[in-house]
Parts: sequence; structure tokens; C-alpha cells
Amino acid sequence: MKTGTVIYLKEHARNRPLDEPMRVMQKGEAICVIIDTEQYRYQQDSLALLKLMQLSEKSLTNQN
Repeated sequence: MKTGTVIYLKEHARNRPLDEPMRVMQKGEAICVIIDTEQYRYQQDSLALLKLMQLSEKSLTNQN
């Protein structure tokens, strides 16, 4: 994961490809992580599938 400051992000946002997540730092602390929209959608879909699997396992456990 790459790291950059808020100032760096403002200056290079248009020209910087998001081939990997970027951690944005301010005053030495991470304030956010920027990821590509495709990566975000994939991450959200993966979380939804994990939640469905957990609910299914819970349902099967409660039936027995």
C-alpha cells in the first residue's frame, strides 16, 4: 500500500493511477484509504457473500 500526504493527493490526484490502495496521511496519522471503485465494489460484494454464508450457517445450526 502506498502512502501519501493530503497535499500530495491534491497535487497528483489526476495523474496518479489507483493500481493499489493509497493511505492518506495528515500530521503523521492515517486519515483514510483511497481505493479504485472496482476494488471497492469487489470488496463490498465479498463482504455481502460472507454475511450470507454466516446467516446460512446460523440457520442450519438453529434447525438442528
